[in-house]
Amino acid sequence: MEFRAFQVRQVEKKVFERSVVTRRVDELPPGDLLVKVHWSSLNYKDALSASGNPGVTRTFPHTPGIDAAGEVVSCEDGRFQPGDEVIVTSYDLGMGTAGGFGQLIRVPSAWALSLPEGLSLKESMMLGTAGLTAAMSLQELIGSGVLPQQGPILVTGATGGVGSLAVAMLAKAGFDVTAATGKSSETDYLKGLGSSDVIDRSAVLEGSERPMMKPVWAGVVDCVGGETLAAAIKAAKYGGAVTCCGLVGSADLPMNVFPFILRGVRLIGIDSAEYPMEKRSGVWKKLSNDWKPAALPDMVDEVGLDQLDERIAAMLKSQLKRRVLVNLQSGSL
Repeated sequence: MEFRAFQVRQVEKKVFERSVVTRRVDELPPGDLLVKVHWSSLNYKDALSASGNPGVTRTFPHTPGIDAAGEVVSCEDGRFQPGDEVIVTSYDLGMGTAGGFGQLIRVPSAWALSLPEGLSLKESMMLGTAGLTAAMSLQELIGSGVLPQQGPILVTGATGGVGSLAVAMLAKAGFDVTAATGKSSETDYLKGLGSSDVIDRSAVLEGSERPMMKPVWAGVVDCVGGETLAAAIKAAKYGGAVTCCGLVGSADLPMNVFPFILRGVRLIGIDSAEYPMEKRSGVWKKLSNDWKPAALPDMVDEVGLDQLDERIAAMLKSQLKRRVLVNLQSGSL
């Protein structure tokens, strides 16, 4: 059986080429579960893999795509039946294992979960790992006792995939959301997602040279890291919670411990890659109902495999304005 896949190959040291190729099913890695992929989505980790970043992918040729949703072709261990609709995200998919930018994937069945009722395959990839990460952040804030009446929630990197979905989910859950972004042109878009206020990212840093800042935020969803995360922690209210899921600003955290020991602020790391399946399934059920953004179709641009290379280049230059939904259904299989 042949299928189309977006493939990255190394032509010389630190030089990589990307193209759409035809592959055979017997070239896929071993696994219990064979899935015909209908939809995927583009994440920053995919862009890094597609550009040969060794921290993500070390073996080439390779097919990126940490997200996939589709229909079961076969399942050797009986966990799923042919025709079942499933979501596969995280673990090693699209990193060391051929990923969702191919029309077929073969993975361990333990990586997959059944598509929850109330969510289509297409909608699941409009959300993807970004939506899962945003929902995990929301769940952690609520689980830490953060309530809408306690004050505003700050979302940094708000025009990114995780940030924009976090804005929409928090607003739907009744929170007063302040979105921080470096893209002033996206103010109307963020307010359309439910943000009460949109501020320039530089405003988050005002006064951050001090050990502590004026307490403003009941909670924070940080997608940036570095100085932005440090400033958000310093400006959190007593008992506030701050989730951390990104490092586009920096992997370092330049701050002291005062907010933690004087205000009881909690810093919560968000990792979707190894998130336990039992908890993962519960979050996806929330995403299929209570937390599914009404504006979800307006938050994505749909492309096929042939348009994927230019979107990866744009993502690496921070030029994308919407999440990229990848349609795997066109072309021969």
